[in-house]
Amino acid sequence: MKNSKFIIDKLAKVLEQGLISSKDLSTEFINILKSKRDEVVFKMRLTSKDEFDVLSKRVEHLENKIKKFEQKGKKIKKVKKS
Repeated sequence: MKNSKFIIDKLAKVLEQGLISSKDLSTEFINILKSKRDEVVFKMRLTSKDEFDVLSKRVEHLENKIKKFEQKGKKIKKVKKS
């Protein structure tokens, strides 16, 4: 509700200032949405594309190591139960 009120207030302010053409209105609306998006991204502390690639490679490498250890563990743990 707070976000929708923010957008409505911004649109009302734009209309009050006399931006009547649809191009100006759409540009202003896109700018408002971009600023809100940037604000949310900043609050979430998201990583950049390069950092994401490095982290995903590290996770993939660790998953492969875990699979190798699990396979070794299965071979060792195969004991007949009596």
